[in-house]
Amino acid sequence: MNDYQHILLAVDYSEHDGTVAQKAKALARKYQARLSIIHVLDNIPMPDTAYGTVIPLDQDSGYGLLETEKAQLMQTADELGVDCAHRWLVWGVPHQEIVSIAEREKVDLIVLGSHGRHGLALLLGSTANSVLHDAKCDVMAVRLQGDES
Repeated sequence: MNDYQHILLAVDYSEHDGTVAQKAKALARKYQARLSIIHVLDNIPMPDTAYGTVIPLDQDSGYGLLETEKAQLMQTADELGVDCAHRWLVWGVPHQEIVSIAEREKVDLIVLGSHGRHGLALLLGSTANSVLHDAKCDVMAVRLQGDES
């Protein structure tokens, strides 16, 4: 395993995010690495917004669901001690945005949860699988309790 300098935690607010977040925090502490966090919105309607648009975390959007997502990201980041400059709330295709931020920010490890693949996800592939294949850095997919894959 490499000595990581910058770790990106990708959260989706599933019931097991705490497990994944604690794994990322432990790795950051072990390697004395910077910890960043990203949450990709892929199911909130955003009129007149192109994919990949970064949503400002310091402005009130006026959309209730968006505000809830922002609050969750801020709370998680605060609990993990993630600096405000290393928090991203992005609207787009999850695996594309995670890989894009990782490349732009020179991340050397992406940590995310590995969910069981069934239904359409089995045919289309999971976010974790897509990130694993597209990322230019190491990827740790934390197996979550109840995974079938």
